[in-house]
Amino acid sequence: MAPGRVLFVGAGPGAADLLTFRAAKAIADADVVIWAASLVHPDVLVHARDDAEIVDSAQLPMEGVLPYYERAAAEGLTIARIHSGDPALWGALQEQLDRCVEMGLDTEVVPGVSSFSAVAAAVGRELTIPEVAQSVVLTRLGGGKTPMPPGEEVREFARHGTTMALFLSAARSGQLQDELLEGGYPEDTPCVVAYQCSWPDELIVRCALGELSETVKAHKLWKHTLVLVGPALAAGGTRSHLYHPGHFHGFRRAEPAARRSLREARRSS
Repeated sequence: MAPGRVLFVGAGPGAADLLTFRAAKAIADADVVIWAASLVHPDVLVHARDDAEIVDSAQLPMEGVLPYYERAAAEGLTIARIHSGDPALWGALQEQLDRCVEMGLDTEVVPGVSSFSAVAAAVGRELTIPEVAQSVVLTRLGGGKTPMPPGEEVREFARHGTTMALFLSAARSGQLQDELLEGGYPEDTPCVVAYQCSWPDELIVRCALGELSETVKAHKLWKHTLVLVGPALAAGGTRSHLYHPGHFHGFRRAEPAARRSLREARRSS
C-alpha cells in the first residue's frame, strides 16, 4: 500500500479562478478534501471528485482534523487540506506538518496567491517602486490571540517607511493607526483597506493614514480585512534600471550611450 499523503493547498484570496493549476490538481486527486467554509470560497470545491469526502473544518480544532490524517496514514489516502491565501502566512501550517511527519505521511505544500498580492492587483499598484519603496513588510498588530515575538511591533516596522501589509488587525484600527503614526508615517500616507478581496462582496477603499480608523469603522470592518500602507501606493513609476537600455545582463547588451548616461545618473545620486 502506498503511504498516505497530505497536500496543504493554498486557495488564494477567494476567487476560484485564482487557484494555481497545481492547486486544482491537488484537490482533484484527493480522497478527502478538508476546507474551512469561514475562510475559503466554496467554488474551489468544484475541482473535487464526486466521490471525495468533503470536510468543513470551520468548527474543528486541530484535534478534530488529526483523525483524518491518521486515517490517511492507515489507509493510504490522499488528503487535500485547503488553506486560504498562501499556507506559509498565518496558516497554522508548521504544527500540522510536524504531526504528519510523526505519522509517517508524505506531505506537499502548494503555494497560493496571498491576499496582499490580490489587493495590489485590484488597485493596480506595484508595491516596490524604484527609489520609493524596495521592501514589503508583512505583519499583524500585537495584542491579539497569538502573542507577537519581541521586537515585532507595528510601530517598529513602520520606522522603515516602506510598504506594509497589515493582516488580522482591522478589529483594532485605532491602535493600528496610532502605531503606524508613532513609527513615523506622515498622516497623509496613502492606505488601501480591502475586505474580502476577489470575493463577490469585495470592498476596497482608499484613504489617508490619518483617516484609517475612521474609514474602517465607517464600513464596519473587523475581519477578513487587509490594510496596505506606504508611499508606493500613490507614487508615480520611476525608471527601473532593469529595463533601461543602459543596463545589461546575460540576454541583452547595453547601448553604449545609454550605459554612460546611467552611470552618470548613479554618480550624481
